[in-house]
Amino acid sequence: MDRLPVTPRFMKGAYHLDQLPDDTGHEVVIAGRSNVGKSSVLNTLAGVRSLARTSKTPGRTQEINFFDLENNRRIVDLPGYGYAKVSDAKRKHWGHALEEYLASRQCLVGMVLLMDVRHPLRDFDVMMLDWCQHTEMPVYVMLTKADKLSRGKAMGTLQSVRSKLKDYPLDGIQLFSSLKRTGVESAVEQLCKWLDIPVKTQSI
Repeated sequence: MDRLPVTPRFMKGAYHLDQLPDDTGHEVVIAGRSNVGKSSVLNTLAGVRSLARTSKTPGRTQEINFFDLENNRRIVDLPGYGYAKVSDAKRKHWGHALEEYLASRQCLVGMVLLMDVRHPLRDFDVMMLDWCQHTEMPVYVMLTKADKLSRGKAMGTLQSVRSKLKDYPLDGIQLFSSLKRTGVESAVEQLCKWLDIPVKTQSI
């Protein structure tokens, strides 16, 4: 399956916690550093070019963005961490808001953690993995921008990261490329599993 069976629609952006949707249903959060290609991943999985805005300037997402998949299911795009050029006050606000969201959100059923295949396991990545392990939050790792490396080198990085994370209870780890559509089917399958979305099968 080369895209989600239900097309996500932008629902709302939340800068403050009191702007969050009702804490019901199922949510999957997508997290990663601000240069990891989250918007491209979202657009590719949705099969919609402009669902999430892409930019050459990292850190453009400055809210917790919610995308509706019908029947009280949502994908949540967290603000990227690392390169956003914002004030210290705004950075502290983000840190507090994200921590509170992740710690208190009862409908959160899993996290997709994106890492650039060329620069995996940065401090933020390890912090998120440790948090997921501590809270028993299911986590699925996607090594993005796989097209930037040769297949052999990308596979080598995948095996290396998998070995380093062997003590973490991951739901899976894979390579992903929005450009070459590498790993789209596996990623869609995981999201459908977490969100309890029936997978449409073609009739013979």
